[in-house]
Amino acid sequence: MVSPAKNNIAEYDPITLSLFSNRFMCIAEAMGRSLKQTAISTNIKERLDFSCAVFSPTGDLVANAPFVPVHLGSMSWSVKYQLQLYGKDLKDGDVLLTNSPMAGGSHLPDLTVITPCFDPNDPTKIIFFTASRGREYDIGGILPGSMPPTSTMIHEEGAHIRSLKIVSDGYYDYDSFYKVMVEEPAQYPGCSGCRNFRDVESDVKAQIAANNKGSSLLKALVDEYDLETVHRYMEYIRNNAEQAVRKLLRKAVEKAGTNVLSAVDYLDDGSPIMLKIVIDENAGSAVFDFEGTGPELRGNLNAPICVVHAAVIYCLRSMIGEDIPLNAGCLVPINIKIPEGSLLSPSPESAVCGGNVMTSQRITDVVLLAFKACAASQGCCNNLTFGAGGKDNETGEVSEGWGYYETIAGGSGAGKGWHGTSGVHCHMTNTRITDPEILERRYPVILHEFGFRKSSGGVGKYRGGEGCVRSLQFLQPLQVSILSERRARSPYGLEGGGPGAPGLNLWVKQPKKDGDRVRTVNVGGKGTMQFGTGDYLILHTPGGGGWGETGHAGDQQDLEEQRLHDTALEWEARGSMADRAKVDF
Repeated sequence: MVSPAKNNIAEYDPITLSLFSNRFMCIAEAMGRSLKQTAISTNIKERLDFSCAVFSPTGDLVANAPFVPVHLGSMSWSVKYQLQLYGKDLKDGDVLLTNSPMAGGSHLPDLTVITPCFDPNDPTKIIFFTASRGREYDIGGILPGSMPPTSTMIHEEGAHIRSLKIVSDGYYDYDSFYKVMVEEPAQYPGCSGCRNFRDVESDVKAQIAANNKGSSLLKALVDEYDLETVHRYMEYIRNNAEQAVRKLLRKAVEKAGTNVLSAVDYLDDGSPIMLKIVIDENAGSAVFDFEGTGPELRGNLNAPICVVHAAVIYCLRSMIGEDIPLNAGCLVPINIKIPEGSLLSPSPESAVCGGNVMTSQRITDVVLLAFKACAASQGCCNNLTFGAGGKDNETGEVSEGWGYYETIAGGSGAGKGWHGTSGVHCHMTNTRITDPEILERRYPVILHEFGFRKSSGGVGKYRGGEGCVRSLQFLQPLQVSILSERRARSPYGLEGGGPGAPGLNLWVKQPKKDGDRVRTVNVGGKGTMQFGTGDYLILHTPGGGGWGETGHAGDQQDLEEQRLHDTALEWEARGSMADRAKVDF
């Protein structure tokens, strides 16, 4: 353990510090178990796309379990925003709901529930906050699933909630929740409200219960020790993380031989994300300056400022070789500068649904590239949504519907001393994928293939991980959307390692009448399509970059030839797929 602070070593007991670190983490884990067991959606119950954490009375992250990094690094912004908004008006029995990027939200489908925890001996004093963030599969907007690839304004992505006191003095406010989830989003042209309010409501109630579980455990911890001791070691944990980051920065200067690190990477549309890091070796601090990053985008790959901070804190925590909880102390030595009006600091009305899941991955790639920590991972979440129902734009009639959402694994980048991992959710996402049995039971699809994508990892002394192939066939006409990156630009290799293969999204369209042929169409990285009965969607996710030269000339060329060969075999398989697909649905 790193000493939390030089001026309080006499008060600091490393064994007790480790104990409290694990106690706080266990409370967050207990919250997560409660949420998983009581939620109803596949996103939370099966895919585990949620996070729970404990926060200080000022809203700083204290500790979390290993949930989703992009949630954990940004939730503190949500807690602080609500604390500033309500101040002393909060009381025991209040629960707050938010999802707005302007209020610390990552993107609209991530609903954040915040519960203040009050001192049992002083009902006016907040001693902690508990919070949970869960990814809902539909909150309205222009398309089922609320992840429209074509959105250009935030209202097109669904319900937008800066703040709602969903529970006030112990009373649940159904009417206000229904209004912000169903009625308000439907007021915009072409938009629907939440297509399955009952399921979303059930998940939010599960989040409220999970927060209550955390509050009860925190009060039990205070009863076991005392509030002063618990708060004191909460501060020690924060200081410990701060000192660990300062130590990391000093080592980075020693390793690089310079105190200035820089990197740039690009989105598929060519937008640059540029970073310059200037380290003060004496203080163990650094300035992360994103000057030179591209302007705000017309599309939805704009990333809220809190997402940038989440990516930076995740990278720092990942590079620290010590067992500490991710918490607010990691960012104390860091000054992050983001140019206003850039895609990392967009205007309030800009679309952002892709920034949370795509741009966050590119920010991570850029930070790790600056430190030469590892080769690029797939750099994508491969967001797939499909569903039905909502408002009919021609008649205006509203029908109850449903939406499905999943992210798909790919290859992780190799590093000095290790190969990349194949078929894994990595970096800013830490979710699962829905089990085939659950997927096919709940939704009108058949999963024909889900496996590793051969030859997609980059060559090197240490190879990049392989991407995946996922093939879905739809059993009824559905609106299908894909939001992905790394389709035009390959994940980079490092120190002579080769790049991973870029991704590929294919639509296999069935004949509409006798004499028509099966068509295989490359739909690009982003698009929404009306799939017919029997149509296939085949997703090839990117591989990870390799690390280090292999010592054999021509290895990269051999890999490219192998990739072409594997692609040719896939095209041959499309022919046999056409025969299999001729089924009377």
